[in-house]
Amino acid sequence: MSSFLYSLGRACYRLGWRVIALWFVLIAVCAAGALALGAGTNDTIEIPGVESQEALEDLSRIYPEAAGTSAQVVVELPDGVTTDDDAARAGIDEAVRQLSGVEQIASVASPYDDLVSGTISEDRSTAIITAQYAVPMFDVTESSLAGLEHTAMAAEDGLPQGSHIHLGGEAFSNNVPEPSATEAIGIVLALIFLYALFRSLKTAVIPLFTALIGVAATELLIQASTGSLDVMATAPMLALMIGLAVGIDYALFIVSRYRDELREGVDPAKAAAIATATAGSAVVFAGVTVIIALIGLFVAGIPFLTIMGVAAALGVAMAIAVAVTAIPAILRYLGRSPLGRSAARKRDQAEKKPRRARATLGERWVGVATRHPVVTLVAGFAVIAVMALPAAGLQLSLPDNGSEPAGNTARDTYDLVAEEFGEGFNGPLIVTVDLLDSVDPVADMDRLGEDLGRIDGVREIAMATPEPSGSVGIVQVIPDSAPDSAETTDLVHELRDERERIEADYPVSDLRVTGITAVQADVSERLSASILPFGIFVVGLSIVLLIMVFRSIIVPIKAALGYVLSLAAGLGITSLVFVHGVGADALGVARTGSVVSFMPIILMAVLFGLAMDYEVFLVSRIAEARHRLGDAREAIRTGFASSAPVVAVAALIMVGVFIAFVPEDDATIKPIALALTVGVAVDAFIVRMTMVPAVLQLLGERAWGLPPALERGLPSFDVEGIGLQHQLSLEDWGADAVVAVRDLSLDDGGGAQVAGLHEFHAEASELAVISGGTPDVRRGVIMALAGRLTSFGGDVKSAGYVLPNQAWQARRRLPLIASENAAELRAVLEVRPPLLFIDDLPAVLAAADVPDSDIVAALADGVCVVTTAEDEDALSALAVPPPAATGHITQHGLPQREGSLVR
Repeated sequence: MSSFLYSLGRACYRLGWRVIALWFVLIAVCAAGALALGAGTNDTIEIPGVESQEALEDLSRIYPEAAGTSAQVVVELPDGVTTDDDAARAGIDEAVRQLSGVEQIASVASPYDDLVSGTISEDRSTAIITAQYAVPMFDVTESSLAGLEHTAMAAEDGLPQGSHIHLGGEAFSNNVPEPSATEAIGIVLALIFLYALFRSLKTAVIPLFTALIGVAATELLIQASTGSLDVMATAPMLALMIGLAVGIDYALFIVSRYRDELREGVDPAKAAAIATATAGSAVVFAGVTVIIALIGLFVAGIPFLTIMGVAAALGVAMAIAVAVTAIPAILRYLGRSPLGRSAARKRDQAEKKPRRARATLGERWVGVATRHPVVTLVAGFAVIAVMALPAAGLQLSLPDNGSEPAGNTARDTYDLVAEEFGEGFNGPLIVTVDLLDSVDPVADMDRLGEDLGRIDGVREIAMATPEPSGSVGIVQVIPDSAPDSAETTDLVHELRDERERIEADYPVSDLRVTGITAVQADVSERLSASILPFGIFVVGLSIVLLIMVFRSIIVPIKAALGYVLSLAAGLGITSLVFVHGVGADALGVARTGSVVSFMPIILMAVLFGLAMDYEVFLVSRIAEARHRLGDAREAIRTGFASSAPVVAVAALIMVGVFIAFVPEDDATIKPIALALTVGVAVDAFIVRMTMVPAVLQLLGERAWGLPPALERGLPSFDVEGIGLQHQLSLEDWGADAVVAVRDLSLDDGGGAQVAGLHEFHAEASELAVISGGTPDVRRGVIMALAGRLTSFGGDVKSAGYVLPNQAWQARRRLPLIASENAAELRAVLEVRPPLLFIDDLPAVLAAADVPDSDIVAALADGVCVVTTAEDEDALSALAVPPPAATGHITQHGLPQREGSLVR
């Protein structure tokens, strides 16, 4: 991967402004798509296969008025006036009449209706008029709500003086979160941290600029998708928050590595390519892990959550793409300015007056962390354990009007209803039954309502009646508790547990509990149940991916355990604030007691990716230092000192971006933002920068390495850039040859060395032959030279491609012809590639029916032909020039299994 990114970085650096312009063209196309296709967000919560959802859908077909959303028109009378007074009753009756004429309202229930119970408060000072829509909440138009508000205010004039009408209910809970000025705080903090690191305003602006490019494209694409997908309003906000954070961080890592290369005296063009290849590899790996985790939210089986995860993953993908393309293009115009104005002065001073270098903050930090590693680990674990304790009391729910900020009309109505009628009136449950076997539906529903009213937790049966056709009965159950409480969820289960008894005692069937409150309870339970399998998926994924990156068992296990600790701390502090109320007022939390039900699983997905970011960026530099120094413990100090400042600034930027969303009034975003703020801070500063060095110090060389069988079976990502270093070290080697080989060695896949080719060079227009060994060994050697075999030792360079680093490029451009694809030889010779590999030239020419003269013509045109043969005399029967270059394979043994060298 580093080789591909090196080429990509060089290309983008060379193209410069064209790459940047292409990104702006993409944004323009996305904007056009958003304008043409966007239909707005939709916060309808649906979970297929759940009883409450299916019952609600059936009810909407049979009796839409009962399944649609509703608005509460709460009449609050002045002191001394009750609903029994003639003036009050006349005013309320007139309000009911006027409200019936509002657009989209199907029916209006008067508090005096005999079929409705409990809609007049005990002191008779407050009454609820229910305006029922026949459409779901998100199909209610703005003009309908405006008409309802206007009619209600007009009706207020017909009530006794001092009366007030308050509007609330489900119809008024569609508040779409939008970006606000508070998000700018995170950008300002990021700029401050970036300037503190780079000491150059021009350089500090780059990560912000590129992050905003990615965010803009993401938000526009999400908006365009709303025309065909039901996208919750939270999705673009989540994508904005995550995209902005990772976009800044990914750009920071690449720009920082570019600056490091400049300090080593590397040419800016090459420095940009190296930075894209090394830091970019870590960016791609870390970003892909975030994307996989976010897309993995499908495990929950809830469509809106899957779409939310895909939207956030899109933001991360954009951040990766911008980082590895736009950053090197922009660096072309910066030159050496990222070094800062003081760099040259500091270098001159160091040359004039050598002095003992003072330990940096990073070196002092890692020194403390590794001096007594056991003490460090115990202290770190103790701090996190204390933070995580409140997580045991985490209560999950979905937000409603009670979560709106104080002063909001819907929130004030919610509080008034809770005070005058009980909290349950804000979230009634609906019980539906099939009445096809009933001979007296009205009487049966009356008896059923009385029966359900005796269940613990039921405050009131507001209505128990058949729908107009008489085929379905509807009972509106008012709980004693709030909609988001555990007691209400328990009541949902208790009502369902009564199914068998009720269906046996009454002429009814198919009892189901539904309503928005029941749907929310089912969503919360589905989400809670998905946390464990999703956690196993995420932790398992992290271990597998990190094994491939670091070629170690211990490092991935340690990384996964650290992620679990960070997750626990984030959940604990969030529970402390949002459930237990500690610090809630300071953070502007509208109501405590629960957090949005998908917060834990979103936190798990996002924090997993961010934790892997820090793990990869920190430990990859330690692994790189270990490879260079050969000392595992010394590598901790060297690698940490070079990467810790960047990781610390990256974490501070993340914290700054996330904490800027905490003041948001939206009850969905606020707890997620706080959990991410705490989780990132703990993961970066306690887990990765303190506990990880302590673990590595404690284990030393034992922390690294894999069993040989596992080592060979896993692909390599080269995040440390070790392969790239090998590639760059051979840039000038073999420059005069088309093919150059030095100390090539092959093994049989089981660790035993089978064959080697000590020295081999071939130039343009030369026929070169490689002889010796068995046919299988010769096939393995020529496959290695052609980029088809990537597991071998030594140095190989074919047509300028260093192998196996650039094998993916070699495979595309260097043909390899063998007996099984001999028919392709004629077409290949017509193309005249600079280098052509043929396994056993005599056999291929015979199979392809190609005359020897075609090979001679290709050689005359500058093609270098490399073939294998049992010995050098094998070509003597062909009418071709004698080999100009030869190489002899030294075979040490037989392969353990046939074909093992061509795997």
